[in-house]
Amino acid sequence: MKVTDHLKAAKDTLFSFEILPPLKGKSIQSIFDGIDPLMEFNPKFVNVTYHREEYIYKERENGLLEKIAIRKRPGTVGICAAIMNKYDVDAVPHLICGGFSKEETENALIDLQFLGIDNVLALRGDSIKTESSFRPHKDGHEFAVDLIGQIGEMNSGNYLMDDIKLEPTDFCIGAAGYPEKHFEAMNLSTDLQYLKAKVDAGAEYIVTQMFFDNAKYFAFVEACREIGITVPIIPGLKPIKTLKHISFLPKFFHIDYPEELSKELLKCKTNAEVAEVGVEWGIHQSKELKEAGAPCIHYYTMSNSASVKSIAKEIF
Repeated sequence: MKVTDHLKAAKDTLFSFEILPPLKGKSIQSIFDGIDPLMEFNPKFVNVTYHREEYIYKERENGLLEKIAIRKRPGTVGICAAIMNKYDVDAVPHLICGGFSKEETENALIDLQFLGIDNVLALRGDSIKTESSFRPHKDGHEFAVDLIGQIGEMNSGNYLMDDIKLEPTDFCIGAAGYPEKHFEAMNLSTDLQYLKAKVDAGAEYIVTQMFFDNAKYFAFVEACREIGITVPIIPGLKPIKTLKHISFLPKFFHIDYPEELSKELLKCKTNAEVAEVGVEWGIHQSKELKEAGAPCIHYYTMSNSASVKSIAKEIF
């Protein structure tokens, strides 16, 4: 079932969450262990992130360097199929531009359709550690809007090999939105124009980057509506869990903590204290968002569901 169909049928705010594929060497049970505690809250869909290959350079006996691809996590497509089979819940794979040619993207979408997966979240993706900035595949897409366009073309029955007649796909396409703007955008106004281009290209709903100030989400939704973006906008929340998160999250995701939250975090001396503050703040945010009529609240679990479960018990 499509994410948009779940949203249309809902009589109240829905619950959903996102997981990471486990590190290489772990079994599928590690995924199930993170999902099991959250199933009592009736999630309508579960997002599964995609992580690109990284590269290292290994010196050979002749002194030359060989570029070697390193893949640290198993494939998103297989994890989505396993989740749908075990839980009878819709899985939403992340599909990214980075590292993929257009042909590889098409092949991945064909595999998804074959497995009965009819939702995708289309993203540009981040640069890898060896790149100073994002570099697209030489035969791939540079921007998420172009990836969305390719998925839309397949939904219309137009494949790269146009001399072969194939059945149209029927994917529900999601896109990412940034209440505090994407860090590469000149300002929020230009970032909103890029977001509208993604919607115009075929994105049917938006999931936001994490934020900790609901006022920024409400302002973001209002600004979207003012420029003609009418699709559902799902807020994304992440409970802070560790002392490291206090500085890491603003630095890596280019977000701010509201003053009230930062004051509480500065009092914390242990990870347990941070996690407690994170749950309390997550409950506060979730209650306000639900009361305001958010279509769904999407939680970034990072495959550790304890804090999200504590929040969900108070909200759902």
